[in-house]
Amino acid sequence: MKTYVIGDLQGCHAQALALLERVRRHAAADGSGPPRILFAGDLINRGPDSLATLRHVRALNEASGGRIDSVLGNHDLHFLAVAYGIRPEHPSDTLRPMLTAPDRADLIEWMRRRPLAIMEKGHLLVHAGVLPQWTAAQTMALAGEVETMLRGPDLHGFLTQMYGNQPDQWNESLRGADRLRCIINALTRLRFCTAGGVMDFKLKESGKADPATGLMPWFDVPGRATAADTVIFGHWSALGLLLKPRLIGLDSGCVWGGQLSAVCLDDRALLQEQCPAFQEHAGKK
Repeated sequence: MKTYVIGDLQGCHAQALALLERVRRHAAADGSGPPRILFAGDLINRGPDSLATLRHVRALNEASGGRIDSVLGNHDLHFLAVAYGIRPEHPSDTLRPMLTAPDRADLIEWMRRRPLAIMEKGHLLVHAGVLPQWTAAQTMALAGEVETMLRGPDLHGFLTQMYGNQPDQWNESLRGADRLRCIINALTRLRFCTAGGVMDFKLKESGKADPATGLMPWFDVPGRATAADTVIFGHWSALGLLLKPRLIGLDSGCVWGGQLSAVCLDDRALLQEQCPAFQEHAGKK
């Protein structure tokens, strides 16, 4: 069975369907059977049809018995926070159809049970990044701590404490909401950090940082504990497609007029679908 990872859909339903068909044809070419398909998070928001996209991925997940799945991205968590009245809708959000859908409760329940990290064939999949101190095994364990809270009885209470930029650096002694917030921020928001792992959340529309700031892409930190692992991520449309021996960045800016990208983990085949610009580049990505 071949395994594919697909970058940020962000509600681009027609393009998702087209790319999934490309994936199925590629997987069927050698008779390897139905593929395992993983999404890098941000299934929804900003694109034209978040409701249809979420319904489709959920249906694929349930019909496949979990063979098709997705990690959570920051837009997915934002949907939960808006649904629970924790956060207001942003002017560029396209969440309203999901919030008023007759199956709203089922969509929320499905979303809250998605993982924040997946290990697959020696590849670590997260939405945004991994702090330099974390090993792959530690990342999976820390993701599990957040998943337990997301799936627990007090989701509303958890979501009220989820937002904020502090603490901006990992410390094993962190406890409670501070610990969980730090984990969430790394896995779903991280782009740049210092060599010491201090996260920055201000620089968003660039793939590079001024060296004078001391900031660098999280994956360029010297001595990163996951350097020997292959890490796959999305979230960073300004960076674009990144294919290196042990690093795969899959947010190629579908919603901004770029491509929707998929990579086969077995042969590194790149499959892409061109997308119209549903949003202008200016603004939060």
